[in-house]
Amino acid sequence: MSFGWETFTELDRQLFVILNGWHAPWADVLMNTITFKYTWVPLYVILIGLAVRRHRARAYPMLLTAILAVGLADWLASGLLKPWVARPRPCHDPALAGLLHLVDGCGGPFGFVSSHASTSFALALVLSQLLKSTLPGIPWLYAWAVLYSYSRIYVGVHLPGDILGGALVGLLSGTLLLLLYKMFYRKKYGNIL
Repeated sequence: MSFGWETFTELDRQLFVILNGWHAPWADVLMNTITFKYTWVPLYVILIGLAVRRHRARAYPMLLTAILAVGLADWLASGLLKPWVARPRPCHDPALAGLLHLVDGCGGPFGFVSSHASTSFALALVLSQLLKSTLPGIPWLYAWAVLYSYSRIYVGVHLPGDILGGALVGLLSGTLLLLLYKMFYRKKYGNIL
């Protein structure tokens, strides 16, 4: 048996059915709150405030780097890969009809790759690298990215492969922007990371 896109998709569906099948009414409310992007605005405000307080004027290029990494990750996920790959979300996939637990609406037609995963992993990487010297506990952002991404499987709108692909896109986007940030700051201020 050769391992191709169809095999990957079938295995992805099977794993989705298992992960999406772990649900309860209280968890529906919790995961729907976790997956809602505006739930996390207070977290972003706190991180921005801490960055500005600890790094003063240097915080602004750091925050710009984070914003650009998130923007690139989102564009690659939603603007490029979703329409190009055109793999249906689980809630639009006839092979999963009657097998999924959909919490609150389906979203657009395509799911590969997850924008939630790409943007959260880009943000986690960039902020954990740029703020690690002043906020030693910042790597917990990766745990947040994992939970935020898993919530997309739980609510029924992404397959695990969508999440994995999104995480990779986010990590690559974050890495690219960190390299650009380091190049700019080495040239201007010396090695600050």
